[in-house]
Amino acid sequence: MKYSFSKAEHLCGEKKITRLHAEGSAFIVYPLRVVYFLPAEKDEFPAKVMVSVPKKRFKRAVKRNRLKRLIREAYRLNKHILLDTLIEKNIQAHISFQYVSNDELAFDYIEKRMQTALNKIKDASPLNPPQGDFLGSAK
Repeated sequence: MKYSFSKAEHLCGEKKITRLHAEGSAFIVYPLRVVYFLPAEKDEFPAKVMVSVPKKRFKRAVKRNRLKRLIREAYRLNKHILLDTLIEKNIQAHISFQYVSNDELAFDYIEKRMQTALNKIKDASPLNPPQGDFLGSAK
């Protein structure tokens, strides 16, 4: 298993980010707000990720950068939860992790919540279509 987070995995570009926030689905797994979008076009890597921590909540760049590092590290260590499904189903995903807490939380807590968020994305309906025939099963 490769635990890296290369430049190819970073979500870059104003058009992609704007489309992610305009058309994507969002949910909150405190302290993270997660926005994800499954675009039709394919890229070199199955998941592209961006991390943001608001300047409004953390005025000092040192704190913002530390929180971003913690979130990226939590993603790097647990991305296999989602990537296996994306590769298997040949799907591309764009994901944004936004820190919504007013407090600096411990890495252990952020990592557990990251695992929950990745599992929630993995279990989303486009990745796992419903099983069985629901049209003819009315009894």
